[in-house]
Amino acid sequence: MSNEKECAQYFRNQSAYHRCFQELWKKWRSYGRIAGRITLKNTSEAERRAIGGMIGKTFYEETIRFSFSEFEEGLQKTRFGPVDMQILLEEYFGKKLRTHQSEMEEEQKRKSDFFGELVSYVSSAAGEDTASSKWMKDVTIAKKYGYQLIIKEYGKNPGQAKKLVRNVGQALIRLEELHDLETDVPLAVFAADITDNPHYFDRGTIPGQLLVHGICYCKGAELPESAHGWRRLMQSVHIIPDNISSFVHAYGLRLLTNEGWHPAYELFCSRKEPYVITMENLCGIVGALPAGTQADMFSGGSVYVVENEMVFTYLIHNLGNRQYTLLCTSGQPRSAVQLLLPMILKSGAQIYYSGDIDPDGIRIADRLWQKFGDGFHIWRMEAEDYEKSCSNEVIGTVGIRKLENIHHPQLKLTAEAVKKKEKAGYQENILQELLNDIVSETERKSPASKRENDLSQK
Repeated sequence: MSNEKECAQYFRNQSAYHRCFQELWKKWRSYGRIAGRITLKNTSEAERRAIGGMIGKTFYEETIRFSFSEFEEGLQKTRFGPVDMQILLEEYFGKKLRTHQSEMEEEQKRKSDFFGELVSYVSSAAGEDTASSKWMKDVTIAKKYGYQLIIKEYGKNPGQAKKLVRNVGQALIRLEELHDLETDVPLAVFAADITDNPHYFDRGTIPGQLLVHGICYCKGAELPESAHGWRRLMQSVHIIPDNISSFVHAYGLRLLTNEGWHPAYELFCSRKEPYVITMENLCGIVGALPAGTQADMFSGGSVYVVENEMVFTYLIHNLGNRQYTLLCTSGQPRSAVQLLLPMILKSGAQIYYSGDIDPDGIRIADRLWQKFGDGFHIWRMEAEDYEKSCSNEVIGTVGIRKLENIHHPQLKLTAEAVKKKEKAGYQENILQELLNDIVSETERKSPASKRENDLSQK
């Protein structure tokens, strides 16, 4: 038996040395040699006596300190000397002793080999000069364009990370083919064709996020900041997302196609019934016009937009047969809303938007105003409306912070009022005010009212 094996066996049988050897192992891992000082706290009398006897010191305090070299020098003077400290530690713990530095170098080599293999795979599958091949090379070199996503997955499971990148590489290659063919493909079909999983590239999934990084790199575009931006990005590469879950409820809005007014929505308007417009329904729609206005697409009119479904239903049930146009976003405006509002503004109509007077509602209104500007008006969201709509629901610190950086002049004042009171305001508490506004507007624009105005002018 070698000195180191015999020595290791001896020390393993002496529990008083166990913590000492753990610290010796850590020091060698850090320095790769005999170096550093060791501190042991709350030591037992057996530990102090054993270690003190090895290095030739007497310890009285429970916290003891000594250097690695002191322990090694004492060890060499025992019957086990000469002893190779590295071999002894490996024998004691039963595993190879490697420094942190060597492990880092090995890990770096594994990462380099990992990315090198992926670059070769995508390049051989797509061709050296293709956009997907350049993406994979620049991910490796610049450590951008989705690199952090890949590294995070690599840390969890290198094999799964490799599969992820290969799938996204195949997707980018397929997108180049779709571009050449100018063929649209549903996202679920596209994902299933590559991975057998129709939800693999859904928005929010890791593969879906990495695919977005790849597409943006290939198109030289910025990463989308919203669901609407993501949807537009997908459509720009001939991928059709789920167009059913993006919708808006409507009443009294006419939709124009290249062939004329859409007959289904014309029928809803003539029957004075509400309806749902999905992104799928908006395919082929080129314009939108409020009911009761002239069909020349530049005739004005008003469109009221509310955030809450209950408010939408209440207004419809209480406005009777009046002629008006009302939309409901159901909270955060989906892509269908984002697509529809510019068409309405293009017709010359004015949009009046009203949402809950809480941090999220104010931010939604502010962003829409910033995006659509002239023709988009904030409706019933002033400070006095907040007082009427106020509930007993307390807004927390996180919510209050959301009220910073509001840009709309009136919403700024409302945000300050909300900060002071720290209570949420809801549309349901100002239903009568919302109703009265639309009633007043419809009566003002009614034929009878116009005739009265004409007579008074005469």
